[in-house]
Amino acid sequence: MIDVVFYFQVHQPYRLRKWKPADRIKKLDYWDEPLNRLVAERVAQRCYLPMNQVLLEAIERTDGQFRCAFSLSGTVIQQLRDWAPAALDSFVALADTGNVEFLCETSHHSLAAVANLDEFAAQVETQRTTITDLFGAPSTFRDTELILDNTICKKVEELGFECMLGEGADRLLDWRSPQVPYRPKGCSRLKLLLRSYSLSDDIAFRFSNPKWPSFPLFADTYAGWLHDVPPPAQFVGLFMDYETFGEHQGEQTGILEFMRHLPLQVLQDPSFRFRTPAQVAAEREAISELDIPLPVSWADVERNLSAWLGNPMQLEAQRAIYALRDEVMKVQKQRPELLAAWRKFTTSDHVYYVATKHHSDAEVHDYFSPYESPHAAFVTLMTALDHLRTQVTKACEKLEK
Repeated sequence: MIDVVFYFQVHQPYRLRKWKPADRIKKLDYWDEPLNRLVAERVAQRCYLPMNQVLLEAIERTDGQFRCAFSLSGTVIQQLRDWAPAALDSFVALADTGNVEFLCETSHHSLAAVANLDEFAAQVETQRTTITDLFGAPSTFRDTELILDNTICKKVEELGFECMLGEGADRLLDWRSPQVPYRPKGCSRLKLLLRSYSLSDDIAFRFSNPKWPSFPLFADTYAGWLHDVPPPAQFVGLFMDYETFGEHQGEQTGILEFMRHLPLQVLQDPSFRFRTPAQVAAEREAISELDIPLPVSWADVERNLSAWLGNPMQLEAQRAIYALRDEVMKVQKQRPELLAAWRKFTTSDHVYYVATKHHSDAEVHDYFSPYESPHAAFVTLMTALDHLRTQVTKACEKLEK
């Protein structure tokens, strides 16, 4: 049997108001609430609600044979609670079927794994509590944008997870297949499931591109591609942003109909079945050890950290954000609102908007960014962060007195 593993990433950041150095910021009011609410409500209506219904129907239509997995960031969960509770309820309904696994991650979709492992562990524990309360205790982990290396994998294992998701990057695998489980170097228990990036991107990026030779893509055609995966495939990891369905690619492209028909087309071949990451990890052994000395992600052509830390502005912003952590932690009991604000700054989107990429990568960054330029994003971020730094310094001085 070959397992088809659908995993969907669900995330929305708290976007900043477009601050400039001359602006006067009141209290900790950094965030563009009208924009954040607008996006959350729009994506809920275009993607989360209709696509969740498609998946519920797929489970029913296949007599429970269809399965998939999600990871919802802590920031999107809070936004749905505040502005689109029906969408959050629809995710809970998927969990209630028993066919959908909900993964753990960092609470703020942060880069803490490569910046501060203590902060990483703290955000993971916060998120684990949130996910357990909503959907049940998670056993599978995925880091922000699938970022991982040997050190991160070891920490994830220490935090008690059995399975982790990653990117099947060519430079990581060389001649090896992304479609078998691996054991990260230095781990004794953790199993690593990798993304089949070409098959995933056929849906996530190429589906609605009229210049693509396979356009228009139909469910039976795509199922045929899955059925043709070569040995030694044990599973096919189809990992993608959930907003692909109805938001990045609108309903008029046919993408919801495509997903409505795909499960039955896949099951036409009795040697294929749907599984969650936890099921694959429990049912299959790691084939071999995989050495990941340098961080790998699923972002941009390089599939490394350059999407967030690829230029001097991004590096300075990241340094400035995490340089505040020690002082924030000193006053967290007296001023918990400072910690809450600071953690929103750790969300990786803020430095992602500062990227200065070229060609197709630049188009993707520009699509997501609310700013007119990377420099404008940098000025906004650093202006707000400077204000927070001032508030934290004052709180520390008051505590010392």
